[in-house]
Amino acid sequence: MDDTPNKMMAGPEGGSLFGEESGGYRVLARKYRPRNFDDLIGQEAMVRTLSNAFASGRIAQAYLLTGVRGVGKTTTARILARALNYEPKFGADTGPTLAMPELGRHCQEILESRHVDVIEMDAASHNSVDDIRQINDAVRYTPVSARYKVYILDEVHMLSGAAFNALLKTLEEPPAHAKFIFATTEVRKVPVTILSRCQRFDLRRVDSDTLTKHLGRIASQEKIDAEDEALALIARAAEGSVRDSLSLFDQGIAHGGASVKANEVREMLGLADRTRIIDLFEALMGGNIQEALKLFREQYDLGADPVAVLSDLAEFSHLLTRFKIVPSSLDDTSLVEAERKRGKELSERLSIRVLSRAWQMLSKGIPEAAASGKPVQAAEMILVRLAYAADLPTPDEAIKMLRDGNGNAPSVSPGNGGGAPSGAPRMQMAQGSAGIATRPAARAVQAPDNSPKLQSLEDVLALADKNRDLQIKHALRKYVRLVQIEDGKLEISLDEGAPVNFAGTLGAKLSQWADRRWVVVVSRQRGGETLEEAEAKSQAQLKADVRNHPTVQAVLDMFPGAEITAVRRKVLSEESENPADGLSAPVDDEEE
Repeated sequence: MDDTPNKMMAGPEGGSLFGEESGGYRVLARKYRPRNFDDLIGQEAMVRTLSNAFASGRIAQAYLLTGVRGVGKTTTARILARALNYEPKFGADTGPTLAMPELGRHCQEILESRHVDVIEMDAASHNSVDDIRQINDAVRYTPVSARYKVYILDEVHMLSGAAFNALLKTLEEPPAHAKFIFATTEVRKVPVTILSRCQRFDLRRVDSDTLTKHLGRIASQEKIDAEDEALALIARAAEGSVRDSLSLFDQGIAHGGASVKANEVREMLGLADRTRIIDLFEALMGGNIQEALKLFREQYDLGADPVAVLSDLAEFSHLLTRFKIVPSSLDDTSLVEAERKRGKELSERLSIRVLSRAWQMLSKGIPEAAASGKPVQAAEMILVRLAYAADLPTPDEAIKMLRDGNGNAPSVSPGNGGGAPSGAPRMQMAQGSAGIATRPAARAVQAPDNSPKLQSLEDVLALADKNRDLQIKHALRKYVRLVQIEDGKLEISLDEGAPVNFAGTLGAKLSQWADRRWVVVVSRQRGGETLEEAEAKSQAQLKADVRNHPTVQAVLDMFPGAEITAVRRKVLSEESENPADGLSAPVDDEEE
């Protein structure tokens, strides 16, 4: 018998650390319900206040616990009733205390809602004056066995106005042996006359990081193989509710069969893959609507709800904003690695204004898609709007463009705290459908002395390489054909597959890099070779030249079937007169 209290706090095998008796299956939300204040998670401020009050003997006559569903209001009320009436089975009685290392004389009955002196009442179904009159009549009598007679009224906001009025006098001057504990999710519906007579505690939502760790501990005790990402998804879906997180975890265990995997949780909750959401967001912010719609359809075909995808995009835009404003958000353990790494990169590239605009459009689009009879089509139209708006200048950029008479969006460095950083999406003012980045200015701009001289497409590529813009470099090599280049103006043609509004983007980049105005025009003429074609042609000619070199011919004769894979130039010596001497050719022996 001496071991009984310790066994009941030992873990699930001995009755659960959080307190549910063994025998029969118990859902996790009941099995792991806290039994004392040490087991509560995420409510440190309330526990500290109560601890100080109990230690100093300043115990209030009435408490009001408020918060969203599942944060532990009713559970806290029972623990508080237990603390008020705590009497150890062995040892001296020290009075009300929050330190309850083992079950006391009244604890088990209080936690199981069957103690004669702790009366729980659901105010949603007992909300009349007669119900309150019964409390007023019974409160005069002293407790049967406990120290205090405790009344717990759950969902107290459901009481009628007359019932609240009937409770006022008793609540203001209760007998010394009576305590009241109210719980509600709608504190604004509780009359101020009641609020003024209670000590109020707002139970906060439990953050995702804490919930994830809590679920991990329970998974370990239950011997459940659960992926960290799966637990993080469940914690997010619970939105700060411990009960909801345990219910979803229970469902995930049933869905996965004694294991909880991230992909199964996404399927169960109708969520999209976080990596795919990031890919979709990046495509939208880059104005690549074709890729965005493709990614969206892939997620929809895998079972993701269109409204859930939009919600995830809005959540990700909020996450990027937090990364910019609160860099310590990157340390949140509930984030998956893709969110932490790629989110950090995107937050550095996108400005607050661009992220805010994306958030506003998605926030307005989510209810629009939810109310639509065809949510898939509605979601796609929202994505189209978002992708095209991503290229628009922000209001301050537009004002600056009009003031300066410049059709190109102004370039702002990331460190100035102003507009979009370098590489942020923005669209140049286009003229017709030709993709011309122009401005209506009449005055000529004098090129600075140190401005780079651009006389060929290779010069433009070198400038992009110098500024480390890989996207511009790739597009210049693969899709751009030079028609004409002159001082301040570049005329090109574009092959199929070129990025949307590439001419405007290139014009803005050149204006930024060269520190002067550049106009990029998309011509109807075919233009010359792309740089990729020119390089391939040059490499083919070099291979043909080096193949005729006597040494290379000798090597090829010695290794039948060998091929020249690439030719690299090296510095010629002054004595050499043969151009082929300046070439080295790696030989690939296909027969070895």
